[in-house]
Amino acid sequence: MAAAQAVEEMRGRVVLGEFGVRNVHTTDFPGNYAGYDDAWDQDRFEKNFRVDVVHMDENSLEFDMVGIDAAIANAFRRILLAEVPTMAVEKVLVYNNTSIVQDEILAHRLGLIPIHADPRLFEYRNQGDEEGTEIDTLQFRLQVRCTRNPHAAKDSSDPNELYVNHKVYTRHMTWVPLGNQADVFPEGTIRPVHDDILIAQLRPGQEIDLLMHCVKGIGKDHAKFSPVATASYRLLPDITLLEPVEGEAAEELSQCFSPGVIEVQEVQGKKVARVANPRLDTFSREIFRNEKLKKVVRLARVRDHYIFSVESTGVLPPDVLVSEAIKVLMGKCRRFLDELDAVQMD
Repeated sequence: MAAAQAVEEMRGRVVLGEFGVRNVHTTDFPGNYAGYDDAWDQDRFEKNFRVDVVHMDENSLEFDMVGIDAAIANAFRRILLAEVPTMAVEKVLVYNNTSIVQDEILAHRLGLIPIHADPRLFEYRNQGDEEGTEIDTLQFRLQVRCTRNPHAAKDSSDPNELYVNHKVYTRHMTWVPLGNQADVFPEGTIRPVHDDILIAQLRPGQEIDLLMHCVKGIGKDHAKFSPVATASYRLLPDITLLEPVEGEAAEELSQCFSPGVIEVQEVQGKKVARVANPRLDTFSREIFRNEKLKKVVRLARVRDHYIFSVESTGVLPPDVLVSEAIKVLMGKCRRFLDELDAVQMD
């Protein structure tokens, strides 16, 4: 019985100890365990696999993906970071820049500004195409000149009172439609995601006048095309109390974990600790610093239960980004199968 439990733990849990982590490698491949059928079975996979959305708002999404291997989970993460396309500034035509920001630095800053435009409505620009067209390019104009405020108080030292347009923000970027873009995209839909990103600071007489070309690209080519601020996953924590913890030890135990993980209840006049919500724990392993309590708790993570966190830059909603990542992965699988078919035919 003990041997069977040890095998189940090895197959399903990553165990965190005081001085190391056990069972970190995937071992459930065919023939590795006597009595277990680990051969791939689509019906079994469909039965065990599920996706549960935990939280979603305008820019962030948290969901659970259960019943997959680490390789698949990591593929989703890498695709979200590097292979879901967006629109970003690629070329900057500087007509006049008398600010203290060099042209190259200014162009780099502009490239990192997230652009609110659906990349699915555009094509990739052909290599060597300098001008671009309405189907592959968005154009923005930035023209700001700093002047003195004639109505400022004489004894004022506040730049916000002394100068006009001394701070250049993304709100100063004006969309210049190409071709029929004005008819296709309603006014206000093509714009920077945030209008309060500071681009540069000016003083009277200084001016920035430039034209920007935005193209479709992926984060693999440049980080500015990445549609997410962060995309990460972690395994679901599994915390087990090996024996009852009562009295002052219960309060002490709750202090060793993140708030909400361990709950202290009154049972027949005694304080008793119970695991309330292990999902909230960050696994700081503070418990191992407590000599009295470190042997009454087992810390582990569920091997095939992944908690995904996706934070969009605002270019597209996070649920759309996840669906686009799935489409990219499906396309990779189709290309691989086509290559296998081609090899077999040869």
